[in-house]
Amino acid sequence: MFELSERGQHYRDRMLAFMDEHVYPAESVYREQMRASGDANHHPQVLEDLKTEARARGLWNLFHPHPEWGPGLTNLEYAHLAEITGRSIEIAPEAVNCNAPDTGNMEVLTLFGTDEHKEKYLKPLLAGEMASAFAMTEPTVASSDATNVETRMERDGDEYVINGRKWWTSNALHKNCKVLIVMGKTDPDAPTHRQQSMMVVPIDAPGVKVERGLPVFGYMDREGHAEVTFTDVRVPVTALLAGEGDGFMISQARLGPGRIHHCMRAIGVAERALDLMIDRAQSRVTFGEPVANRSNIMDWVAEARIEIEMARLLTLKAAHMMDTVGNKVARTEIAAIKVAAPNVALKVIDRAIQVHGGGGVSDDFPLAKWYAHMRTLRLADGPDEVHKVTIARREYRRRSSEQGRQK
Repeated sequence: MFELSERGQHYRDRMLAFMDEHVYPAESVYREQMRASGDANHHPQVLEDLKTEARARGLWNLFHPHPEWGPGLTNLEYAHLAEITGRSIEIAPEAVNCNAPDTGNMEVLTLFGTDEHKEKYLKPLLAGEMASAFAMTEPTVASSDATNVETRMERDGDEYVINGRKWWTSNALHKNCKVLIVMGKTDPDAPTHRQQSMMVVPIDAPGVKVERGLPVFGYMDREGHAEVTFTDVRVPVTALLAGEGDGFMISQARLGPGRIHHCMRAIGVAERALDLMIDRAQSRVTFGEPVANRSNIMDWVAEARIEIEMARLLTLKAAHMMDTVGNKVARTEIAAIKVAAPNVALKVIDRAIQVHGGGGVSDDFPLAKWYAHMRTLRLADGPDEVHKVTIARREYRRRSSEQGRQK
């Protein structure tokens, strides 16, 4: 139904080879270099080595749909590649320069950045020489409703003055992070969805302070999820992306493709967890019989395959619709996959943990960390509940329209 193009298949074959020949063997090296550093936010050399190899193989900026900046793959073509990188979620996306939030920020800079922004930030990001962060969520308001954002951006002559507090600013602790895209209010008196704006803010600008890194279920992710304060931070008016009041519009443009990427990576995680579950079940014996022969384990394996396939097809459908009819028409499908894919991954990982016994909740296996990552994904880019509201409202409108035609 969603058959890959010849170009897409070509990239898929190359990506699979890269994973087998370089990424999977690098996982143990990555873990050792991270342990040896003693720094949860260390940037290990193995990642730079993988990036060099990926560039040499032409596996670089695959997410970018604009031919000027990337290979110009469709959402459907790239979705298959995102799933493959999800199988080694800690290193593969960054190895091919397709990791969040940099991908979303690069798209924002492509679509809404000035020539200065593109020269100073977009080009280094595309080259993998720099990292970036996205600062929207705030600790004092329910940020799942972006109109609640309280950070102020006040015009003062040729500058804006920014004051506020953000958290869950992913990538802000990355050793190469140089720039933030910040969402705040430029006009609290404007119509609700015209109050917000986005600006490009150097992370070393006076008044920007990374207060702390936030752990996720006790884990400190390498790129970091930071709490950041902005105290009388001054940026030139040219820091504005698009125009005043366009912040909400930009956030919607940013999130559509990003959700496809997240969901396909989640499916990749689920596939890897299923493999681990099968391997463990086949290698362990309880009460004189392989664990794999137990009926409940066979149920888990079968259900995992069914649910992964359903989530994959729904995600590919959303990607196909984005390519053919646009993000607005595909809004229900985009919302649906953001609910479905992480929940499927969580279910598969949870059962894999159970099959691994005590080892499953240890750091000897990646399952516990994957579980933490996927559980967090149910909140990132909007919690499940917000997406369900979107779906329900569109269903109400669909039904009202049908009833109107039937009268």
